[in-house]
Amino acid sequence: MLRKTLDNLPLSRPYLVVTAIAVLIFYPTWIRLAEAWLEFEQVLAHGLATAIIFLGILLIHPPGHVESQTQLKPYHFAGAVLLVLTTLVWGLLELVRIDTLSYLLLPAGMVATAWTLLGLARTLKFLPYVLLLSLSLPIWADMVPTLVDLASVVVGSWVSLFGMTALIEGNSITLPYGRLLIADGCSGIRYFAIAILLAMMTSILNDYRWRGWLITLLGAALLGLFANWVRITILVVVAYETDMQSEMLADHETMGWMVFGAFILPALYFSPVRRRATEQNPPVGGNLVHRKGLIAIATALVLGPVALVLAHNTASQKPDWVIDVPEFQRVQTEKLPLPIALPGDLKEQVWQSADLWISFAQNHKRSADEKLVPYLPQLFDRSIWHIEEQLEPGLRIYRNILTRNRVLVAQWYKVGSRTSWSYRNAKLLQIPAALAGETRFALITIQAFCSPRDCVEALTRVRATVTSVKEQF
Repeated sequence: MLRKTLDNLPLSRPYLVVTAIAVLIFYPTWIRLAEAWLEFEQVLAHGLATAIIFLGILLIHPPGHVESQTQLKPYHFAGAVLLVLTTLVWGLLELVRIDTLSYLLLPAGMVATAWTLLGLARTLKFLPYVLLLSLSLPIWADMVPTLVDLASVVVGSWVSLFGMTALIEGNSITLPYGRLLIADGCSGIRYFAIAILLAMMTSILNDYRWRGWLITLLGAALLGLFANWVRITILVVVAYETDMQSEMLADHETMGWMVFGAFILPALYFSPVRRRATEQNPPVGGNLVHRKGLIAIATALVLGPVALVLAHNTASQKPDWVIDVPEFQRVQTEKLPLPIALPGDLKEQVWQSADLWISFAQNHKRSADEKLVPYLPQLFDRSIWHIEEQLEPGLRIYRNILTRNRVLVAQWYKVGSRTSWSYRNAKLLQIPAALAGETRFALITIQAFCSPRDCVEALTRVRATVTSVKEQF
């Protein structure tokens, strides 16, 4: 293995140089990413291992040598322009700390750096390796709700086929002796991510072309999801047959990996193995970096991390927002009919008038490390409250699956002088707010109980209250 690595080092060296330069240009985001790897959270437990695998494969199985670039021009200048543009966009996103988009620009920055220094042909050879490293990005958490919903639908249909007595409501399965919840931990995100990681490793080591890549990745993704659905179904059957008394229900981690292994190990065993033909004395000149591209690298460093340090000036602080609701009285936050799980950096105030509530939570960005729009976890307990109906943007009816109470909720976000009904749009509004020097953020929620028959009366009162509150800003 050591001899093979040393033999491949001339082919690996330019890509290692590109990786090091890309990390240097975008180092603030890479540092945060490394910190996220070391936390070993459920959705990113494979992050550090993926980065190590990326470097290992780059050393023992580097991209193949490009024999001739006569049919595919290097286009170094186009790569330089792409690198500068990518750096500018990344710097803007990093300035307002939109982490998800900043993370997504890391592989784009690595590709642009490779294109600038190595040309287009060798960048295309390097692209599969960059895609492999992209699996270490913390983007998996955004997929968890979708995977939970998908698992709920599939497992619910399988439970119905077994003829078991069960009430299936969203991600809740109520059995005669208890209730099972398909929570975020049952999304199967770990099996899904690891299956895709193994598929990418197989595709790179076998030097698959794009068709082989797509088939392998699709098969691995379906295999990871299917294994998780089987695991959940086994738990439901065990719970039903043992009247919720089996110890497996409390500790099913080992069983889950055994089920996953039963699917993935045969797939790995029967997957084809292709050996790369040994390249005899590849031209050394073909592995050198394009020296004029170093000008673009220097430009990216100035426009990226250097400009970012200079742009982190303290904006002028303004007083807290104050709303005037004379018909309402201040109450404890626990009085809300539908409790809201807010992060600690949001200061919340709650007012009540009969069966109508207003929650006003706000904060200030006081340093460069803080976000204007903080990370908001799942605000409502999905194990108890289900969305019964989406009336319009920002206006929903929630139903309690235990008490059957229904609550009408209107919720919107205020980012500086701008408002949005969507959290994702609020994150993007950080950019104009930061450029304008605005440092205030608020989350406004209005809740009202629906009548046993409908929510018509509650809807009228909530809309009037929304209009009244908005007019005060």
